[in-house]
Amino acid sequence: MARAQSSGSVDLGGASGTTIREIVAGAARFWEPLRVPYNGVLVVVVLAWLVLTWPHFRTALTLESLLAFVILALAANALYCVAYGVEIAMQRTAFRAGWRPWRWILWLAGTLLAAALAWYWMADEIYPHSG
Repeated sequence: MARAQSSGSVDLGGASGTTIREIVAGAARFWEPLRVPYNGVLVVVVLAWLVLTWPHFRTALTLESLLAFVILALAANALYCVAYGVEIAMQRTAFRAGWRPWRWILWLAGTLLAAALAWYWMADEIYPHSG
């Protein structure tokens, strides 16, 4: 059961006695600096498509495709926040000490999944198919 602490943060119970405020702050310290390379990987995927297919891709650069790029970038960053849910859940378990050194694997897996999805969207939805 949750109980209020004198600092105004909530202790969710659990062995560590760590408050949710401390867990979220720690998660932000780990995950937010990694958002930059995450977005960098996605930018590289998009730029690779543009550069490697430039003559054919030129017709796809429209206001509509720019809107799609913006929406997909916002969606990718919203999905990045899923890591916070995993982080907070793992911090509240007995696996906390073992989790922290390995959470970069979640970042890598999520980044690779996002890159694969970006590649798919560039190939299937953005790239102009002749025909």
